[in-house]
Amino acid sequence: MNSTHDLGGTHGHGPIDRSPLVDFSNDLERKIFGMTLACGMLGAWNLDESRHARETMKPDDYLNSSYYEHWLHGLEQLLLSKGLISEQELNSGNPMTRSAKKAVSVDQIPSILSKGAPTSLKTDEVPYFQVGQMVLVRNFNPKSHTRAPRYIRGRKGVVINHHGAHIFADQHAKTGEKVPMHLYSVRFEAEEVWGTEDAESRVVLYLDLFESYLDAVQ
Repeated sequence: MNSTHDLGGTHGHGPIDRSPLVDFSNDLERKIFGMTLACGMLGAWNLDESRHARETMKPDDYLNSSYYEHWLHGLEQLLLSKGLISEQELNSGNPMTRSAKKAVSVDQIPSILSKGAPTSLKTDEVPYFQVGQMVLVRNFNPKSHTRAPRYIRGRKGVVINHHGAHIFADQHAKTGEKVPMHLYSVRFEAEEVWGTEDAESRVVLYLDLFESYLDAVQ
């Protein structure tokens, strides 16, 4: 979806601060991160749903809140939409019902995190694009989740790698269905993306993009 979470290429937000040497600037951020992982392990939603939930934050609130406050908003929306908590419980901070979902124990966490959640899938569909082929990113404006950033839509690039078929994130966020779709690494010249006056010399961009985002350039 097109909203304030997709800030790539926009002006007025200042440089990215790369100075912090710690993962969390305060204990609240650490707790939000822990709650998000713990609740995610209940299996009531997937990673792409959680990303989309953060994107539903009101634009003004999004711009005036921190990274982990975005996570907290997403977690609250997921817990509400999945019926794991009520509005009254959220507002009061007091549990009024008990969920049938069983929490993951502390002993299980290292094993779960070490396995991860692979996104690659098998498919009988033949990849439409080949390495070295010129492609055009479609100019589309979905109202739901997408992994195609706005700044790259309508731009031409060259396929440099084919990653095989992976879970199509857009559909996964919308329905939870694991639909396989071919995924490509595409190389873009900076001038193509930012224009001849604004692009830095000798700079290129590499983006992993799903097949449905792309059209062939004749």
